[in-house]
Amino acid sequence: MKNVGTIDRAIRVVIGFALLSLVFLGPKTLWGLIGLVPLLTGAVSFCPAYKLIGVKTCSSE
Repeated sequence: MKNVGTIDRAIRVVIGFALLSLVFLGPKTLWGLIGLVPLLTGAVSFCPAYKLIGVKTCSSE
């Protein structure tokens, strides 16, 4: 079941990689691992938080 649209997915993946890069570049902090959340939700097109609040950014199939 998908609830994340194409543009939303792209934004999540970019933000996820940007946050994840903080682990290896810049301040080298483990807080960058938070980037895994938007990266994974963008990869699978499903966001549990969207499900809870009833939001759906993908087109109907």
